[in-house]
Amino acid sequence: MAELNTDGGGGGKGGKVRSKKQNSKVDLTAMVDLAFLLITFFMLTTTLSKPQSMNLGLPDKEEKDQDQKIKVDENRTMTLLLGPDNKLTYYMGLLATPIAGPKDIAYGKDGIRKELVSRKKSVLEYSAGIGKPKNGIIVIIKPTKKSSYRNLVDILDEMAITGVETYAIVNDFTPEETKLVEKK
Repeated sequence: MAELNTDGGGGGKGGKVRSKKQNSKVDLTAMVDLAFLLITFFMLTTTLSKPQSMNLGLPDKEEKDQDQKIKVDENRTMTLLLGPDNKLTYYMGLLATPIAGPKDIAYGKDGIRKELVSRKKSVLEYSAGIGKPKNGIIVIIKPTKKSSYRNLVDILDEMAITGVETYAIVNDFTPEETKLVEKK
């Protein structure tokens, strides 16, 4: 409610009579109550968005048979080397005898995504030719210590977008791979 304070007015010593300006005060208690009611209403009626996460398959904590190596067909393997300054290098097969690459490529739909889609298609054709139609491409992601976290997340997003089901994040580099990543 508004409260208006006024003084008696008039003067005490004759002469010209001036009217005094009246000071007005507004009581804002009702406005503050309304603001808190609105804040409470919107806090209780909003829904919070759930954080989006990506499913990652992690290795078991128990080490069973580390001596036993898994044999993988090199024709199905694509290795991605994440370097510093948004550098991305890939090769198919083994680095000593590559099927394709090593080649520097850009991130995004015109770079690595296009290459993943075409390589995935060629690997499926290769697998169907040898009688194993369900064997898809295997991508090995090797981030360097100087690569950014964003680049790793971008590559994981590309795996989800292109539908690559089998991929691994590995941190051991051969000396040849280190030289390949560090060259300008």
